Amino acid sequence: MNQTLSTIEELLRIPAPCPSAIGLACDGTDLWIGSFSTNRIYGLNAQQGRVFEEAVAPGRPFGLTVTGDALRAVVGDEADDRYIRRYIMGKNFKSEKVPCPDATGSFLAYDGDRLYLSQRENQCILELDETGRVLRTIPVPRQITGMVIVAGRFYLVTTESREVDDYRLLCLDARKERPEVHELASIPYVARSLGFDGTRLWTIDRDQNQIVAFAKPG
Repeated sequence: MNQTLSTIEELLRIPAPCPSAIGLACDGTDLWIGSFSTNRIYGLNAQQGRVFEEAVAPGRPFGLTVTGDALRAVVGDEADDRYIRRYIMGKNFKSEKVPCPDATGSFLAYDGDRLYLSQRENQCILELDETGRVLRTIPVPRQITGMVIVAGRFYLVTTESREVDDYRLLCLDARKERPEVHELASIPYVARSLGFDGTRLWTIDRDQNQIVAFAKPG
């Protein structure tokens, strides 16, 4: 853990509703969680810790993001080729799928207009159109293990590499010609996914299989 950064201020921990939780998205007071081992997604009321919805994913789910009345999910097939799938809340996954560029990608963010996909090994964020065509590539100085857009800026969970457990929260403003990156805080565990409920940030403590709410720095 980086000793020069302050540690995130934890506000709440709740058990994940499933084993091997990896994907997380926020929809107001509700959370959406994807499981790496059950191949399901779960709608969870964070205040009550109650699962109100459960659905089988068409493969292994990774990152999730809320897009209006639907979710977008990165889903891997048997060959681990990644696709972006659409889940209609209260219904089911739709049959259409959008291939991730180079068949890879982990986490998603949505700004109300465009969808963004992270590629961990390439250390970048891809801005996509509705067909999955890359409109813009945004370089990131570290590997991304979670992301969300808050007030036009990317908030990112990042690490140096798979071999180093040095997780940090970054803020990246890509609205300018040259993106600005600021390190905000250290995260003292292996973190996956990132969501924002309008007040707090949420992530997953992978090793404890717990969902963690923490204060947004600044």
